[in-house]
Amino acid sequence: MATLIDGSRDLPSAFAHPHASAQAREIAMRGMILRVQVGSGVHGTAIGGQDDRDEMGLCLEPHEFVTGLATVPNGIGSDYGPVEFEQFQRHTAWDRPGGLANRSGAGDLDVVIYSARKWCRLALAGNPTVLLALFVPDEEVVFRNAAGAELVDNADRFASALAAERFLGYLRSQRAAMTGASPTHTNRPELVAAHGYDTKFAMHALRLGVQGIELLTTGRITLPVPEPELSFLRSIRRGDISLAEALAAIDDAEAQLVRLSDEPLLPPEPDRQWVNDWLHRHHLAYWAEQTRH
Repeated sequence: MATLIDGSRDLPSAFAHPHASAQAREIAMRGMILRVQVGSGVHGTAIGGQDDRDEMGLCLEPHEFVTGLATVPNGIGSDYGPVEFEQFQRHTAWDRPGGLANRSGAGDLDVVIYSARKWCRLALAGNPTVLLALFVPDEEVVFRNAAGAELVDNADRFASALAAERFLGYLRSQRAAMTGASPTHTNRPELVAAHGYDTKFAMHALRLGVQGIELLTTGRITLPVPEPELSFLRSIRRGDISLAEALAAIDDAEAQLVRLSDEPLLPPEPDRQWVNDWLHRHHLAYWAEQTRH
């Protein structure tokens, strides 16, 4: 069984953002079952203290949000109506002048705590970002209780051929952004000026290819990214690799993902029945515990 880790469940203060109300924060903290580092820090691709810290977690919801119609406020100080609870999301960069428009940088924390139901829906669909939480090494786990440990121990139940299209979609999106083919403008013009392309988009495009190939071949993702791929990713991030060479590596990874999509090695579908049972059991246990207290 995965190790239980009784770390911090404390989250940044509420904010004027639809998913950052004080009530959403309380739900996320009280019901938290898993909280891990994701992003460049856990991939091993961070460069010289330039990166923020990205964290992701899951929480169980109070019964009125699952069996009833309860909602949470739309952030704090908002004139908009209430929203369903799906997650608590907070970037500490918002605290600086400029608010929500600020880019996160070194020393900032970006954290999202999903409801377990939303996280499971995304993971069952093969979402590359949320699946990472199942494979984070213990030293990068902030908090994990018995419910979170059981989820991690059954990571294989989420792995399916459905992930191929998700990884391909994410890779292609990052590739389009790095080359300017996407209508989304880069928010890192300094990288384009220095290296001729957005090296961070390029690194993430190839990382998604590397991790997607591993998941679709073995059912798991190794974190941090193993060598020799890690050194090459870091070289791209630093701008030591030409645009042509980076594109060639990304295109090769994309071709491998396409082959794995056409000739899958994993089951066609994840184990939805097990996931449904896990959600049911742990919500009931959580509600019973809350009633006792």
